[in-house]
Amino acid sequence: MKEKKDISQGTLCDWKLCEPILAYCKATRPGFKQPSLFGEEKVDTLPTDLRVVELFAGVGGFRVGLERASARFKTVWSNQWEPSTKRQDASMVYCHRFGPEGHSNEDIATVPTEDIPACDLLVGGFPCQDYSVATTLKRSGGIEGKKGVLWWQIYRIIQESKERPSYLFLENVDRLLKSPASQRGRDFAIILASLSDLGYVVEWRVINAAEYGMPQRRRRTYMLAYRNDTSLVQALGDVEAWVLKDGTMATAFPVKPQMPLKQRRFEIKGALDEISATFNKTAERHVFLNAGVMRDREVFTLETVPDYTGEILTLGQLLLPESEVPEAFFIKDEDLPKWKYLKGSKSEIRKSSEGFEYKYSEGGMAFPDALDKPSRTIITGEGGSGPSRFKHVVLTSSGRYRRLTPIELERLNMFPDHHTEGASDMRRAFLMGNALVTGIVEKVGVVLLHKHDASK
Repeated sequence: MKEKKDISQGTLCDWKLCEPILAYCKATRPGFKQPSLFGEEKVDTLPTDLRVVELFAGVGGFRVGLERASARFKTVWSNQWEPSTKRQDASMVYCHRFGPEGHSNEDIATVPTEDIPACDLLVGGFPCQDYSVATTLKRSGGIEGKKGVLWWQIYRIIQESKERPSYLFLENVDRLLKSPASQRGRDFAIILASLSDLGYVVEWRVINAAEYGMPQRRRRTYMLAYRNDTSLVQALGDVEAWVLKDGTMATAFPVKPQMPLKQRRFEIKGALDEISATFNKTAERHVFLNAGVMRDREVFTLETVPDYTGEILTLGQLLLPESEVPEAFFIKDEDLPKWKYLKGSKSEIRKSSEGFEYKYSEGGMAFPDALDKPSRTIITGEGGSGPSRFKHVVLTSSGRYRRLTPIELERLNMFPDHHTEGASDMRRAFLMGNALVTGIVEKVGVVLLHKHDASK
């Protein structure tokens, strides 16, 4: 990968995958070559390319994964807006790495659909929120969701597009399938039903990246939607076979049924506001299992387990040499007791702000983190030197304890080194806590492109 100038720092950075991740990619994908992700600012597309629009882009995790899968994935437009901060770090990083051409740093709710170019594939990791529907708007034929919920912006963009995307690739937290607690699965049912009404077949999988050899235990829900008139949908046969072996997810991430067998078939009925008000009022715990397909609102869902025996990346493989770690990331001896207390198990009497005493208990956390396994999930609070129960801590060969550096956090999400350079160390950690594991996107992209070509 060629060197590019870091606009914010004025220095040259070599944005490459580190050797262990590169070796994993080559071992799990024959013929893999490290591509140049960061090309010309203006994206030119060919008829054989898949035009991509990336919503809620963050620092470009979907783009990194797709462009690593194939140069035929061309991102023609992206949007990233963080409403709670004046400094738009994620958008800044995105522009530094990919250029400002076709990038929007505006509240997506204010962007007219006609300003978004047509695409073949719409992608995004939309925020986890309450997706409830307030009412059905009879006159407009539209819907009114809870104010500020960004799912309805995806819905709006698809609904108003003159040329609806052939495919959607979306990511969310794993608990999406079970929320809210009072109506288990209602939020996911609303999403599936609304996509069906827009003319899509949807498959989903909950994937823990570490169960397929990737370096972080990060569980997320991934959804692929196919427009009904695509050749790929026309070729879709038995839905159970699709979930277990024939589908895009099953090809990219092999599974087998969990035993004893758990599966369900049911229809999502009613208008969207009815689903919002009545779906699963009995609060059955597992309406949607960890894999499934929805077609014409008919749901098939199955509990699966990974079927993987390949290469495995560990936290220890991705650490920088101790000599390259800045002193600020090492824990001072006087702070170690506080770290150990926060990481340890507890059973103690505490007092509330109102003066009431209560018993507090929690289990212990690994201290230091194991180097021979994939890491725990990165959280947004990973940065900063203050002692924390949830931050990663490793023990170096010299016997010193330290936190993880921004480069190491990037590696755990399988980004190129230095990807978030230009933001502060605290913000770089926050950005990686919000990011996805790009290796997941890469593998899905490879299979989706193959199926797209094969269906023509």
